[in-house]
Amino acid sequence: MRFSFLLIDDNTNRIKETLELFENFPNYFCAGIIKDNQTAINQIIKVKPQLVLKRIPVKSSEGNLSFTTISELFQYVDTVPYFIGLASSPDYALEAVQSGFSDYIVDPLLLHQLGKSLFRFEKRNPPASITTICIKSYSDYQFVALQDIAYLKADNNTTDIQLYNGKTVNAYKTLKHFENTLPFHFLRIHKSYIVNINHVSRIHFSKSKCYLNYNEILPFSLTYRDNIDAIIRKTNI
Repeated sequence: MRFSFLLIDDNTNRIKETLELFENFPNYFCAGIIKDNQTAINQIIKVKPQLVLKRIPVKSSEGNLSFTTISELFQYVDTVPYFIGLASSPDYALEAVQSGFSDYIVDPLLLHQLGKSLFRFEKRNPPASITTICIKSYSDYQFVALQDIAYLKADNNTTDIQLYNGKTVNAYKTLKHFENTLPFHFLRIHKSYIVNINHVSRIHFSKSKCYLNYNEILPFSLTYRDNIDAIIRKTNI
């Protein structure tokens, strides 16, 4: 799992078909599904995906709204995601590229088409090589491997970083800071918790509980239901 993507589409059947195609590319993680343009920018800023697949409507007015939405992103984010346009017609291809899209696929979306687009994306966007973070406490510097972090817990204006081996590292940063800086496989599930989704072993909806490595149990809130759904998509077989 090296890349995260958002899917912007309002058709349930198309969404299902696209996600099924992505099952052939295990290095990709669907970090969210957005069904309207109005929330697209906010979600992209919040989730910070490397890749966005955006359905381009056929109607001219809706098409223009899509392109405006993408163009506005350049004003709000330091690193703009790689956009792939999905459309039923080639009519908007030129306008899409002029608005910031890097690729454009005309329906039907087939496995080999998606594969070629992802190959072009990966050539332009090699995965980040950061595997360790540095936690500073006054003159003490601790280097923590991301894969060893099970979860993070808010403690007023500081954060407790819980490692897989049971050790806790204290950081003088807020949980919000880590939410904004950690890679995409760290997702917030509660106002007090961020989890490394690679350590999630069970989601219990009726009890609103998230299990890590089969022994640690954390609560999750419906406020972060989208992130819980993303974890399930990642681990669902």
